[in-house]
Amino acid sequence: MESQLPKVTPRRLALRFISGKYQGGEFPLEDRKEIVVGRASDLDMVLVEDMVSRRHARIACADQQITIEDLNSTNGTFVNGERIQRASLKEGDRVLIGTNILKVVVADSAAPPPRKRSEQPPSGRQQTRSMSGAIDEIPLPDLLQLLGSSKKTGVLAVRTDDEVGRIHLQKGAIIHASLNDDDAIGPHKSAYRILSWTSGTFEFEPPDEVAPKNPVDVSVQELLMEGLRQLDELNAIRHKLPERGTRIVVAHPIKPPLRDLSPLELDTLQLVLNYEEIGAVLDKSALSDLDTARALVKLLGSGYARVA
Repeated sequence: MESQLPKVTPRRLALRFISGKYQGGEFPLEDRKEIVVGRASDLDMVLVEDMVSRRHARIACADQQITIEDLNSTNGTFVNGERIQRASLKEGDRVLIGTNILKVVVADSAAPPPRKRSEQPPSGRQQTRSMSGAIDEIPLPDLLQLLGSSKKTGVLAVRTDDEVGRIHLQKGAIIHASLNDDDAIGPHKSAYRILSWTSGTFEFEPPDEVAPKNPVDVSVQELLMEGLRQLDELNAIRHKLPERGTRIVVAHPIKPPLRDLSPLELDTLQLVLNYEEIGAVLDKSALSDLDTARALVKLLGSGYARVA
């Protein structure tokens, strides 16, 4: 007698809005059904904003396969940062349509559906609300990839409990970055440090009326490659470095010879003498956080400096 395997019910998937004015809403994906997305009021999923075409994209579900097709929209449809004409979707994938980021998730029966056009408040302020969300839901590298690929222009403002970072983009390229409005922290260092944040909120704002001082010109891909490389190497030595608020001082007397230090390490030693705190040394250093951390690890490990 053959044993019967238990029947497995396939998981029901949905599109969850993780950014935009419909954030938190879910749209269930039902087998054998098509969803047409766009600005027109008679469609299945109505997204009321200028960057969405009247008929923007079509999502089809059949035999547990989900496909999305761009309907020759003006601003394009993006899946995981890549502009697509047609693509397959699976759980965890992120779709960008206009300023809305949707994620394919297991359906949550308690989640509210996105509001229909007739339920939208008449206020123009609500209808022009910028892209916003939580970086717990969409990590910053993924978000920047989406903004770069879709050639967005504006300011990505990222906020944690203690800090505010701003990354300026022009047609998908990064032209400036700042941290807590501190001009002493250069744009590259600011951007790399913001990339390390794993919790907080973001909002994509219109570009500033006044162009940033000392602009840079770097692609999102270049920034991510270098920033994530530095972050990986910094995490590998982080256990050797005290916390940012730790007070450190130059050893007295200094027993190891100063001639054994490189010019960059000597500059870092002078910063220790002047500021006496790990965080201040990292901020004031002209070096990257990675190079400054390496110098600090050597100074502390070799007896040139000590924790106060």
